[in-house]
Amino acid sequence: MKIPKRLEPLLEDGLIDGVVRQLMSGKEAMVFVVRCGDDIRCAKVYKEANKRSFRKAVDYTENRKNKNSRQARAMAKGSKYGREMQEAAWQSAEVDALYRLAHAGVRVPTPYNFHEGVLLMELVTDAEGNAAPRLNDVAFTEDEALAHHHTLMQEVVRMLCAGVIHGDLSEFNILVDAEGPVIIDLPQAVDAAGNNHAQAMLTRDVNNLRTYFSQYAPSLLTTQYAQEIWALYEHGNLRPDVELTGLFECTLPPVDMEAVMREIDDARDEEAARILRLQDLE
Repeated sequence: MKIPKRLEPLLEDGLIDGVVRQLMSGKEAMVFVVRCGDDIRCAKVYKEANKRSFRKAVDYTENRKNKNSRQARAMAKGSKYGREMQEAAWQSAEVDALYRLAHAGVRVPTPYNFHEGVLLMELVTDAEGNAAPRLNDVAFTEDEALAHHHTLMQEVVRMLCAGVIHGDLSEFNILVDAEGPVIIDLPQAVDAAGNNHAQAMLTRDVNNLRTYFSQYAPSLLTTQYAQEIWALYEHGNLRPDVELTGLFECTLPPVDMEAVMREIDDARDEEAARILRLQDLE
């Protein structure tokens, strides 16, 4: 096939030896199957910012660290240089997240290189060696759905223990290889500790999976994994090997009625004093 322009630098620099075919084109990037010596890998070519359709990117990039103060100022001003730096930071975020999550034992594609806006990484395959299908393209029995859902809840926990929330997790961003689910598409990955939207994004990720798998296993509809996971995280009790139940009970501290009545009496006294002052002025 004709070599895409964005892949030419990788050929010239010897990072890839040929392009086999285009694998997919999505809202964020195009993915190509490429040859690297005897290995078959994939190359993710990010689309330019003005050609992307990802929503509310600012919510995802909140509090991402930039060590270069000049770049940070340019990004804040929105200059041409700043937009270029912002785009580079957006792309490299996926690379950083992949390395971080792979180190934490999360099932993600192995990253190999990031060059000229192209991410070179493992091609996830099925048992026959073909490109693995997306979760959305596979039908499951109830037992299979429950097993995959359980696996993915544990992956979400491992991610959060590593300080990362996917931010756009759904049946469209998960592949199924011979061993089970593999999480992909992470340029919008969220820093759990530094983003004000972290809890909402984790909840949406988890509930997306609950909704998808419930078509095969309706019992999942009543589970509350998102609340359970976040409560464990908030209280410092979340561990990669934690046993989740899917149950969550919101417990509020008992109301101190004596303290409430004191507050009411104090408010009444203050109001009475205010009225007396007004009467004195008259």
